[in-house]
Amino acid sequence: MIDRATVDKILDAARIVDVVGEFVTLRKAGVNYKGLCPFHDDRNPSFMVSPAKNICHCFVCGKGGTPAGFLMEHEQITYPEALRWLARKYNIEIVEKELTDEERAAQNERESLFVVNEWARDWFHDTLKNDPDGIAIGKQYFRSRGIRDDIIERFQLGYAPQRRDALATAATAKGYQKDFLVKTGLCIENERGFYDRYSGRAIFPWLNVSGKVVAFGGRVLDSRTKGVAQKYVNSPDSDIYHKERELYGIYQAKKAIVKEDRVFMVEGYTDVIAMHQAGIENVVANSGTALSIHQIHMLHRFTSNITLLYDGDEAGIHAAMRGTDMLLAEGMNIKVLLLPDGDDPDSFARKHSTEELKKYIDDNQADFITFKTRLTVQGVTDPVKRSEGIGGIVKSISVIPDQILRSTYISDFAQRIGIKEQTLIAEMNKYIRADQEEKEKERVRESRNLGAEEATSAETGEPSTTSPPSSLTIPHPSKEGHGRSAVGAEAERLLVQELVRHGDEIIFKDVETDDGGTISLSVAQYIDFDLAQDGLQFASPLHQQILAEAVARQLADAGFKAEAYFTRHPDPQISQLATSLLFDRHQLTGRFTMPEKEGSLRQRILHLVMDYRLAILEDQLKQIQAQLRQAATNVEQTMQLMQQFKEIKEIRDALAKKLGSDLIV
Repeated sequence: MIDRATVDKILDAARIVDVVGEFVTLRKAGVNYKGLCPFHDDRNPSFMVSPAKNICHCFVCGKGGTPAGFLMEHEQITYPEALRWLARKYNIEIVEKELTDEERAAQNERESLFVVNEWARDWFHDTLKNDPDGIAIGKQYFRSRGIRDDIIERFQLGYAPQRRDALATAATAKGYQKDFLVKTGLCIENERGFYDRYSGRAIFPWLNVSGKVVAFGGRVLDSRTKGVAQKYVNSPDSDIYHKERELYGIYQAKKAIVKEDRVFMVEGYTDVIAMHQAGIENVVANSGTALSIHQIHMLHRFTSNITLLYDGDEAGIHAAMRGTDMLLAEGMNIKVLLLPDGDDPDSFARKHSTEELKKYIDDNQADFITFKTRLTVQGVTDPVKRSEGIGGIVKSISVIPDQILRSTYISDFAQRIGIKEQTLIAEMNKYIRADQEEKEKERVRESRNLGAEEATSAETGEPSTTSPPSSLTIPHPSKEGHGRSAVGAEAERLLVQELVRHGDEIIFKDVETDDGGTISLSVAQYIDFDLAQDGLQFASPLHQQILAEAVARQLADAGFKAEAYFTRHPDPQISQLATSLLFDRHQLTGRFTMPEKEGSLRQRILHLVMDYRLAILEDQLKQIQAQLRQAATNVEQTMQLMQQFKEIKEIRDALAKKLGSDLIV
């Protein structure tokens, strides 16, 4: 682990113009620089770099950040990896924090597994290129599949010799321990001896998103496939590889996925390679495993759009259907393309030019509604089977988190099959309620387990391993933290902008307290104190985290500076948000300084907090009006709501008057 002093040294040395300039052509624009954004298809320079603030920001897609944040987004690497990248660039020696013996052993073992895998990758690749059998057998196999030498290099393909202990002998001669060769899955040790897992196979290295070799796939060559139960053999799970968490080709595809804002999902290694060779690089494979939530989350870091590209046989249809609901539930936009019967992406790509392949995909990929309708509803005359097909599609729509998108799909589906939209909505709501009830049951089960654990802890005197909730939230109209209107959201954003820019600055000095003492309040402390009086919180969890951290850091660190802290934050979401709040979004050239509003900082904060409270009250009045319309026949409920409306309206009117609003009351 990199110690804090070294992290600070790296961040102080890193210059945003140097870092961005390695990936983007920049030209001077006043005191700043600008260029084409590397995160979207940018035709007019919208990516701005501020040397003074040491940050960058795109005014179209909103991406950017500090040097470390930019690298994390552009290279899709972790925060520690970005720090190491910067350390190498600026020749800074990294000082590791002292680890415990257990931590050091675990870290050393993981690093050893990576080292062994990287050596094996190079050994397999060198064998393919230079060994007589590698050239005659391995390379001939790849050439028979139409794979060019440049693609062999890009994917570092290799060959494992026929001799059962060829790698084992070479590795032990180089000093690699048997234990690590077994743990990576490169070798097997049992009653039959110590021998290679992949002998006589074509080798496909698996690289994780950072480019480290985590595993291998080995394919029996065509002349030996008859009667072979396992055409492919893959690395077993290890400390550095879990198949459900990795995607083949993700490292080679990640930049293209970001650029195209779409990923193609295929089934196998050769499908990925053939697509790359055809000029389509935004493609990955899950290689026979069911799509997992971890893989979906990985892809969602790059894009929300996915096309499932499989062959048109029964297995391909099953693969396309599998995981659809999981993708939809995670907010992915799905299209499906089944290739003509008898073709898979590998064979189809080899038979067509790049232009023909791209045109075929564009013309034939269909949204998941169209795909499922063709498969389960279209042409089905049996009422029961047709009803089951319709129900399955409605259930898929019900898991989509975006309410507007759900409504759009339901409306479109109703028109396609000629059923009333309200009928489908009623059916969809059943699925939504059932899902909510299941989640509530799960929550209750977890609460009971937690209660039992805490009760056990109380009886035994041992501390509970689960942290207790920090507070209990009592639902109350004046304390809701959700459902802000556009006005409320903007008021919240402006408050968070002040937190990032001035959160550490004192706006109340030596205020007397009830016990006769005095206290000084910074911007962050005042906002937190004021909102806490009524149990209010920011609607956005990210905004609330910024407020909480600003207050906590100021108490812990007398030298706390909000702007530096949040723009350098290891969480890329916070760093990116802080960066965007420091830029004037209405100014694309010249100085990146947001003109301060008239009046002192304290006046601005007081006014913004009241604006925020006023927006919350307005939202509550609208909610009560909606409830009144629904409770028209319930006299008792109507009277309660009217009294509540009257009380909140009086508070709203007084606050509006205090703000000098011209609101008609």
